[in-house]
Amino acid sequence: MPAPLLRGSEHASAAVRTDAFFAPQRTSTAHLPSAEVFTRNVVRGVLEVFAGVREAEQLARWTTEDVYRAVVVRAGLAARARSARRMPAPRDVHEIRSVHLSSPADGVVEATVIAAARTRTRAIALRIEGLDGRWRVTALALL
Repeated sequence: MPAPLLRGSEHASAAVRTDAFFAPQRTSTAHLPSAEVFTRNVVRGVLEVFAGVREAEQLARWTTEDVYRAVVVRAGLAARARSARRMPAPRDVHEIRSVHLSSPADGVVEATVIAAARTRTRAIALRIEGLDGRWRVTALALL
């Protein structure tokens, strides 16, 4: 039996339902692993990417597309700056000094992290959201 023909408005509403089905699905905090552990690990990974000792592609799974692009751009700028100064990538060990979490809604956590290396202490602010059964970084700022 052939599929029924849809009028314009019926076709549009069917497309909206299909797009919503395939869009990222929100996940409740209760169904996700510890936000603090995820935050510590992803911040350590981001700092290693900026230092040039980790590839940015390793973070792609844990970030949204916009955040990933921003990380890649910033890592590229840092690599060019090191190259211009003829400096190798530092092998600093970043110590996570503190993590402060706030949850404005179910499945959403905003975090502030203080991380220190030998030469520098940094503050990192990020927002993680539960999408498709895992945490993903939806906003990131390195201060």
